[in-house]
Amino acid sequence: MRLEILQVPDCPNVAVLQRRLEQALAGETTEVTLVHRVIDDPQDATAAGMVGSPTLLVDGCDPFAVAGEPPSLSCRLYRDERGAVAGAPSVAALRDALGLTARAGDDADHTADACCAPAAGADSAAASLGSARFRAAPSDPGETAVHQCILRAFAKHGAAPSMAELASAASPFESPVEEILTRLHASDVIRLGTSGLIEVAYPFSAVPTRHRVRLAHGGEAYSMCAVDALGIAFMLDTDTVIESSDPVNGNPITITVERGEPIGQPSTAVVFVGVRSGTGPSADTCCDYLNFFTDRPSTHAWADLNPHVVGGILGLSEAARLGQTIFRGLLNS
Repeated sequence: MRLEILQVPDCPNVAVLQRRLEQALAGETTEVTLVHRVIDDPQDATAAGMVGSPTLLVDGCDPFAVAGEPPSLSCRLYRDERGAVAGAPSVAALRDALGLTARAGDDADHTADACCAPAAGADSAAASLGSARFRAAPSDPGETAVHQCILRAFAKHGAAPSMAELASAASPFESPVEEILTRLHASDVIRLGTSGLIEVAYPFSAVPTRHRVRLAHGGEAYSMCAVDALGIAFMLDTDTVIESSDPVNGNPITITVERGEPIGQPSTAVVFVGVRSGTGPSADTCCDYLNFFTDRPSTHAWADLNPHVVGGILGLSEAARLGQTIFRGLLNS
């Protein structure tokens, strides 16, 4: 069996993937050859079948491929059987991909390896954001129904639904709507204010933010951050126009997302993806640190003024793919 790890230089998740491969193969007699291939050119990524770093090929094939996922040099996020996301597949997923039988305790170290620990660079910050948001996705049917009711209301009206609408969404299930809202808040799917009203339902904000998103059908809403703003187009499968501003110089930035492709005005616009050390909801640890900037020099100026924020710069296409990864399918589950 030939295993090939496709990676960008200094990818922080390669060590995690290699350790999990060693755990997955421990005690097996299968003859395995493992090679690393460092790729830093988009054309080389396309030719190799790399859809993010790290990508694992098993005898030349990507067992974790997702239909329609484009070639990429950005951080790759893997969802496990529990819905959690990390920078490498779980041991159980690797054994399945390698055609090996499942073993008890394969994922004992899953939590410790999650890539949400803040490390330097945009890829680690992006993995942190993606991991946190995926872990927060509801799996309970009642929670999912209420969550989707909230998202659709924001998409249509730019505001949270009424309690009557929420109660109607919860009615087929055993739990009262108040209990469901409390659980969604506790798992950081939404944020409730002190009055009990919905203030945040990622990607939406109930109060004005720096990022206003106009939808193709004419509605508009505010998003929590730049990545959330980009992700709305994929969640709703629609074109959007994002109006934002540079936190340093205040200059306006417009991002048009057409057929999944973001176009910036100015064309030099980029996204800083950052995370503050510590624990807490995404609204507190991430959202203030994911913004559009007019260009890279402005982004560097902001980063110099905020050394407590770990992160880096993503191009608009990379940031849009991150938003797509996080929010695509939220209304289809």
